[in-house]
This record gives sequence, C-alpha cells and structure tokens, in this order.
Amino acid sequence: MTKKELFKNVIEYFEREMPVAETELQYKDPYQLLVAVILSAQCTDKRVNETTPALFKKFPNAKAMALALPEDILPFIKSISYPNNKAKHLAGMAKMLVNEFKNIVPSDIDDLQKLPGVGRKTANVIASVVFDKAAMAVDTHVFRVSARIGLTTNAKTPLQTEMQLIKYIPESKIARAHHWLILHGRYVCIARKPKCEICGLTEFCKYFQKNLRNSRKFVAAARE
Repeated sequence: MTKKELFKNVIEYFEREMPVAETELQYKDPYQLLVAVILSAQCTDKRVNETTPALFKKFPNAKAMALALPEDILPFIKSISYPNNKAKHLAGMAKMLVNEFKNIVPSDIDDLQKLPGVGRKTANVIASVVFDKAAMAVDTHVFRVSARIGLTTNAKTPLQTEMQLIKYIPESKIARAHHWLILHGRYVCIARKPKCEICGLTEFCKYFQKNLRNSRKFVAAARE
C-alpha cells in the first residue's frame, strides 16, 4: 500500500466513523480557548475543564487577566501541571494581548507564537479551531498515532510530523484530522496498551500488522 493510499483509507475511515470531531476543551470565545490550550500542555482536557470555570469567573476577559499578577492567577490553577510557569504565561499573554494586539486574539500563527506560553502547537490549535485554518497541531497523541499507523516515517519532532501529515491530508480536512488523531489516541490508540481489539484501522495499521496480526488473541477473535 502506498502512502497516498494509506492516507486515503485512514481519512475515509474517520469521515465515516467520526464525522464530528472537535476539541473537548470547554470555551466560549477565542480568549477562553487560548487560556485553556495554554493550560492543557502536559495536562488532560478533563482537568482543564474542571479548572477553567472559576478562573474565567474571576478573569472573564483578557483585560481582567492583564491586570493580574501571576500570584493572583496561581490559586485558580494549582491543580494544573506546572502551575507556577503557567500562571506567569497567562499573565504575560493577557498583557501582550491587550497592549500589542488590541485585545484581539491574532489569527496569524507567527503572531500567536509571540504570546507567552504559546508555541507552535498552541498556535496551530487556535488557528484551526477559531479561524478554521488548515493548521495541524501536533501533540503527544497526534505524534504517537501517526507513527503507529504509519502516516509518518521516522519523524523525530512534532514539526517533522506536522510536515509529513499536511503533505498528504487535503487542506480542507487538516483541521478535522487533528481532532481525529487526538481523539483516536485518547480513547483507542492509547500510549501504553493500545486497544487494537476495538480499532477499525488494524487493516491498515503498521503497528498492528507488525506486532499483533498473528497473536493468539487476534487469531482466535478472527475465528469466532
């Protein structure tokens, strides 16, 4: 199977099985999503969603957060990973958003990355989710799932993964593909013990074909 055929099969599977794919972070506007994505670095969306209601009640917009010091923000995000650094990032992000971007979350990926706490992954999430741009954000799930299935080959960095994915995914599907891969990695192709027995991609999956195709468990299941 060629790489092009693999991508075609995987995309068709997700379009059929996951026609609606979107972020699980809860937000009401671009500012809230930006805050949530910054907090989600090395943290689960579930924990972020448990944390943000009180945070947004105290700091409902960038102007309110721009007036805060990191120590004012910290008590609201103590349950989040790396709370001290993230409190500094949020305070700095809000100030720059107000002072340099006129309180408007920028749509340009380079401008987004000027904000404290915003790297390429976060910028791509904002660009794709808020502005519907063809941006492929690569987190640990996207990186792992892409490699396991065989969508990427010897990709060593998130950027290499991103470049290989956007080479074959049609531009109109890139934003959704990001969510397809994240959700598949979160609930099926999990890190330590992928749930290959419930996965619909085993026919195409490089990891499955190499490691599990002839295992007793799957041979027995196929005979039933």
